[in-house]
Amino acid sequence: MRKLLSLFAATTALSAPALAQEISDGIVRIGILNDQSGVYADTTGRTSVEAARVAVEEFGGTVLGKPVEIVFADHQNKTDIASNIARQWYDTEQVDAIMDLNNSAVALAVQGLSNDMKKITITTGSATTDLTGKACTSYGFHWVYDTNMLSNVTGGALVKEGGDSWYFLTADYAFGHNLEASGRTVVEAAGGQVLGSVRHPLSTPDFSSFLLQAQSSGAKVIGLASAGLDAQSAIKQAAEFGITQSGQRLAALLVTLSEVRGLGAEAAQGLYLAESYYWDRDDTSRELGERIKAKAGVYPNMIHAGTYSAVLQYLKAIEAAGTDDADAVAAKLHELPVNDSFASNGAVWPNGRMVSDVYLLEVKAPSDMKGDSDFYNVLATVPGDQAYLDPAKSGCPLVK
Repeated sequence: MRKLLSLFAATTALSAPALAQEISDGIVRIGILNDQSGVYADTTGRTSVEAARVAVEEFGGTVLGKPVEIVFADHQNKTDIASNIARQWYDTEQVDAIMDLNNSAVALAVQGLSNDMKKITITTGSATTDLTGKACTSYGFHWVYDTNMLSNVTGGALVKEGGDSWYFLTADYAFGHNLEASGRTVVEAAGGQVLGSVRHPLSTPDFSSFLLQAQSSGAKVIGLASAGLDAQSAIKQAAEFGITQSGQRLAALLVTLSEVRGLGAEAAQGLYLAESYYWDRDDTSRELGERIKAKAGVYPNMIHAGTYSAVLQYLKAIEAAGTDDADAVAAKLHELPVNDSFASNGAVWPNGRMVSDVYLLEVKAPSDMKGDSDFYNVLATVPGDQAYLDPAKSGCPLVK
């Protein structure tokens, strides 16, 4: 019996260090790679970093007994810079996973590199469906939103509400083209028609001629297939032209709380958009919003809150796997439900797409706001399995 007890004690003494050593280098490092200084700095930027830190704090600061560290860098919206940072993080700084990755070209490049190096990426800031389509990988996950969701929720819901004729103002690069194409498909499938479109240069300061074309089309809805400062400029100038006051609706296919806040309710009132998180929707979202605001100084949009969710779920997956090994963690990310202050009853599909509820939102008139950040009316809640593309139709080779 003494021998058995001694053997049990020795085994127990060895098992705890062995478990702790399942964290590869004694620390879990998560990289937040996004635009820190350019046109999307408010949309993602430092607020995503602070949201990631909120997640680490909520989890307790450690996982499997080892500390968790958040690192971050500015990719300047350039794929070569992003790829070099990612490679350096993996090769010399022992970063275990990279998140945010706003800018579709950046996200695709880093996801591909990470797959080669067997590292996990969770994209929260990019819209391309290719991440979970033809470019899907075993280690790549897509949280928050994509072009299909944005078009389904904004386009499909507005057609059902009577907005059955559209004209698109489209940023003249791959992202804008893809967003318009998705929007067209959804509008027409819902029984609406697209009366035309016009493409504008990236970062143009003057939308007057484009807006006048859209206005003269007689379309009930003007769809903005753009993002960032382009979308803000178009919305601001549309208000100056009195477009929404004349009865036409303005629908932004990719605008978040950050852009609405930058515009102000006076210019943005009446705008329709979709987000998968709104800080003032319920008690749970408000609690998260306040925690992130305490660190970042502003309430989060869906990308910031989604980054919180991605970091938290990654840590839960490590804990469930008992290791930070990428294969084991990826398997747990596919298995575990997503329940946090960002998403309720979220799920990860076989192509790496995380799905959760999405909200059709309308920007309030200033007179209807209860406070300086009470921007939205929630018009509809669209379940994730209706908002996102069926994985069987995604083109992802991992889907059987």
